Amino acid sequence: MSASVTVIGAGAVGAGCAWRLAKAGHSVTLIDPSLSSPPPSGERSGPLDSGTVASLGILMGLVFRRSSGRAWRLRRRSMELWPQWAEELGDQEQPLQLQTPLVQVAATEEEGLRMQALAKERQSSGLRFLSQEHLQRHHPDWPGGEHGALHSVQDGRIDPLALLKALRKQLTRLDVTLISEAVTRIRRAQPSPALIGKPWTLELQSSGLLEAEQVVVCSALAAQPLLAELGHQRAMEPVLGQVLDLELAEASAPCSPWPAVLVCQGINLVRQGASANGRQRLWLGATLEPGTQADPQALNQLLSLQGQAPAWLQRATVVQHWQGLRARPIDRPAPLLEVLEPGLILASGHYRNGVLLAPATAEWVCEQITTR
Repeated sequence: MSASVTVIGAGAVGAGCAWRLAKAGHSVTLIDPSLSSPPPSGERSGPLDSGTVASLGILMGLVFRRSSGRAWRLRRRSMELWPQWAEELGDQEQPLQLQTPLVQVAATEEEGLRMQALAKERQSSGLRFLSQEHLQRHHPDWPGGEHGALHSVQDGRIDPLALLKALRKQLTRLDVTLISEAVTRIRRAQPSPALIGKPWTLELQSSGLLEAEQVVVCSALAAQPLLAELGHQRAMEPVLGQVLDLELAEASAPCSPWPAVLVCQGINLVRQGASANGRQRLWLGATLEPGTQADPQALNQLLSLQGQAPAWLQRATVVQHWQGLRARPIDRPAPLLEVLEPGLILASGHYRNGVLLAPATAEWVCEQITTR
């Protein structure tokens, strides 16, 4: 049996849910203002509304220090699903690659000890601890390293722009209806013989109406007013993140092997290809700034790696700078995964882990869809 499902929000989570639902045989409509144009490819700059577009696509699943609870289960399940997602979404023209490994540098001696214990516990999952001596011998140009680092062969990143493009392509192939609109209101439909089985009415910014059988809300901060009018208070706050695209000075660029993602002082260093002049590029991000206004001081702290920046990083030149907003739930753990009413599902507020948790979220949403 199939259902008619309307998904609001076309970031990694919303588009991923729509794809997974369509694959399961449901009739799916995806609504988001961004659908009027293809996902950006290449250069990014300035403020970006979409958290997915602004993100670095970091996948930190198996290095998560907890070994129980919902947060761990979601991360673990997503890491199990990501290889399958990459294979099914990618094709010869547009391959989708999981870029690995990820290395997390310990900031303190205590954190280094925790990493050693975690590496021992999850050795079968590809975690190993790199000692201070190992880092000094093999990776002397990595920042930090005085207390060792955790190496994960399965964690890393996926290009979020390539992910959105691949999802959009598959949604079109699966005949998902794409509506480039903002939803301004969700209301319970008035009982009518013509609307049997469609209990929800969506008001669109163009003043149009859309009747829906089941609704999945994946619109991050925009979800709050939609749900509040229905009596569901799910407060979320914006947390701004700034990212720098750096060009390294040719003579001082690091020479040792570099992982897909190096995490130091909670900051991600993602090595990119070379510029036209042959100089190495590096992404640095992202800041954690409550609110919607960018703080120049936070950007300075980012560039200095909280005072840990090596000489080669200090000599880098800023090529691009962009920022985006994350939705962090207030007084509730992220993400918000709830069946609020029959036929009304919330899958939002992933904060910093929308790309990482997209597969597990989509799987959960599919399990909640009721069929007639």
